[in-house]
Amino acid sequence: MRVPYLDLPSQFADPELHSALQAQLAACSFVLGPEVERFEAAFADLCGAAYALGLNSGTDAIFLALRALGVGPGDEVITAPNSFVATAGAIAAAGARPVFVDVGPDYNLDPELLPAAITSRSKAILPVHLTGKLADMPRIMEIAKRHGLPVVEDAAQAVRAELQGRRAGAWGAAGCFSLHPLKNLNVAGDGGMLTTNDPELYAAVKKLRNHGLRNRDEVEFFGFNSRLDNLQAVVGLHQLGKLEEVTARRRANAALYDQLLGDLAPQVVVPPRDPEHFQVFHTYVVQVERREELREHLAQQGVDSKIHYPIPIHLQRPCRELGHQEGDFPVCENQACRILTLPVHQHLRPAQVRYVADQIARFYRVG
Repeated sequence: MRVPYLDLPSQFADPELHSALQAQLAACSFVLGPEVERFEAAFADLCGAAYALGLNSGTDAIFLALRALGVGPGDEVITAPNSFVATAGAIAAAGARPVFVDVGPDYNLDPELLPAAITSRSKAILPVHLTGKLADMPRIMEIAKRHGLPVVEDAAQAVRAELQGRRAGAWGAAGCFSLHPLKNLNVAGDGGMLTTNDPELYAAVKKLRNHGLRNRDEVEFFGFNSRLDNLQAVVGLHQLGKLEEVTARRRANAALYDQLLGDLAPQVVVPPRDPEHFQVFHTYVVQVERREELREHLAQQGVDSKIHYPIPIHLQRPCRELGHQEGDFPVCENQACRILTLPVHQHLRPAQVRYVADQIARFYRVG
């Protein structure tokens, strides 16, 4: 059986979407039009935030949030070492130094280790809601408040995720989302969204994304070009209407994996669960023994798998000047050697999930 990691053709094979895009092309409205405003309003409502701004990527959402908060050279921003490189890259682009804190069993920043990382140069805390599960935001917000630090949520993988009934993007000073085609809520290319409840931060980022323009003819400061295209807003609005179904299917696939793989411990460890969390499963990450052999076996049986992410950020080339070495963040590093991401997308059939689980069980029985 063939089990692809993604099914992008099915994701975008929608006549209604095609018609909406054709209408937008005919209207010749491409930049910062009413479609973007409607998408922003709908996205803010989805997250339970007062404002949302469409940007050209989730990376820029982080970068512009940090800039709007005054982060710059000489500052430090605390984050996790096991995210995609864009998280630390946005910190570096703002001129600041990424400071890493190890993670817990749920792959998210360990708040118990956070206070020790705070210094006089700390300017913000940037937790990552990895895999579609929120970090421990109540504890992180408590620590941040005590130290007078703003929190910027990297919610690139966590649209619609909740903790204690409060959604990603509504906790910190800003929430930063990716709309990349791989995400649960996506556009047809790069795109991003920033959410906030702060009217001053909203106004600052609104100018920052559009060259610092006060109006068509007056520039308030030198900014950037980071605007979500109208065409992408049309796609985003259309996909937003499907998000509840997409989320439900991913959660159902994850629950089925839990059921089928739960008895394979310690060779296979399924993602930890917490009843206070509403997880959306951008990825379904297990920890396994003999990972590379298992990946080869799955590939031979037609099953795609990924690793998110095999090399922690602190061990990547751009971070060498930070002076890190192997062993600095042992939980993250141990996970990086064991994690494996299984297909969990909304187009999977239950039979495909069962097939994947059966192939994993067969590998360990035979091995």
